[in-house]
Amino acid sequence: QAQKMQEDMAAKQEELDAREYDISAGGGVVNVKINGKREILAIDLKPEIVDPDDVETLTDLLVAGVNEAVSTIEKTNAEAMNAVTGNLSIPGMF
Repeated sequence: QAQKMQEDMAAKQEELDAREYDISAGGGVVNVKINGKREILAIDLKPEIVDPDDVETLTDLLVAGVNEAVSTIEKTNAEAMNAVTGNLSIPGMF
């Protein structure tokens, strides 16, 4: 049974790694496309957010977008793995 769970977890992780997510921040002025491996695939900025006199706001929005994207993946992966393991805690598995 443990081997079956391990196989199910490996299959689920492979599925999760292949997923792509589109996350927006700042009311949609920054969009981050990221995959389940936490690799940024694209960042799209609305032209109105690009202000050479206010680089700090742009930087803050980029950080917020990337952090939201990573957080979404962590939450999605945790929920998916908990569904496979039945909320069984297996240290070092993920």
